[in-house]
Amino acid sequence: MRALMLHADRDLRLEEIEPPPPPAAGEVQIRIRAVALNYLDLWGFRGMAFAKRKMPQAAGVEASGEIVCVGEGVTNLKVGDTVTAYGAETCGHCRACREGRDNLCENVAGIMGFHIDGFARELINKSARLVIKAPPGVSFEHAACAPIGFGTVQHMLFDNAKLEPGESILIHAGGSGIGTAAILMAKAIGCTVYTTVGDDEKGRKAKELGADFVVNYKTERFEGEVRQMTKRKGVDVVFEHVGADTWNGSLLCLKRGGRLVTCGATSGASTTMNLMQLFQQQYRITGSFGCRLENIAQSLEKMAGGMTPVIDSVFPLEDFEKGLARLEGRQVFGKVIVVF
Repeated sequence: MRALMLHADRDLRLEEIEPPPPPAAGEVQIRIRAVALNYLDLWGFRGMAFAKRKMPQAAGVEASGEIVCVGEGVTNLKVGDTVTAYGAETCGHCRACREGRDNLCENVAGIMGFHIDGFARELINKSARLVIKAPPGVSFEHAACAPIGFGTVQHMLFDNAKLEPGESILIHAGGSGIGTAAILMAKAIGCTVYTTVGDDEKGRKAKELGADFVVNYKTERFEGEVRQMTKRKGVDVVFEHVGADTWNGSLLCLKRGGRLVTCGATSGASTTMNLMQLFQQQYRITGSFGCRLENIAQSLEKMAGGMTPVIDSVFPLEDFEKGLARLEGRQVFGKVIVVF
């Protein structure tokens, strides 16, 4: 069967590998139909996995497909179901897993496509516990965006930031996969959305998506613009995933008692901050890592209800690297999808 195998940094090859055996008890076998690209794919491709990896390693951190075989004892899934799967191998037994906090598993084996073999292969066996069925009408391309593209945002906005209807929110990188999803989810509950983009064309698309106010961060200081637009009051929530380049500006955009939630650091993981500002303004800063299994199911339900992911481009499997190049060049507005 075909698989995209990473042999070394920036050495990705489409190869024939042995198919998996029939699924064991409690497992299902999935024929992968679509892989959604993320910065995790890009970091893995560059050699930034921050952990030892056994090479060659199958790429792909987020995907969807259809069930082709069901192992003994699996009753909630059947052949032909459209599914997606959790992107980490969690234990299912530790306290965090038992409490539904899958992203904080104490014995996680690694993130698929980053630390361990990923989804970019025609067939994969997966524990049925970590497989989520898509509602009718959700396409493979859209379902592939649920575990990270939508699930991460669901976890950030509602589990961690506790975003409420009618609040104001600054969403960084509104043209990114999670940025576009955040705009959709925030507008769906009546929030006022401010967003940053890297060019005017992305700004136009962000407005069409529902953003109320758009700032081109390459021509304007976003913190000054947001402060001005909010009459120096600031926003209730900042959706942060850029990192060092925007961190302190993001804090300046918060109103007193505001909340900042962060899941990424694409511009750098280290920064300094004014601690007096932190406690005098009583900011609440929350880290957010991945998502819970429930968040993926919630995301799929939103898709079934009409909130579909923004798809930037679709590439065949053999052009996986072209998709990564588009992501690396920050050309995207929405998600890049690779189809089998």
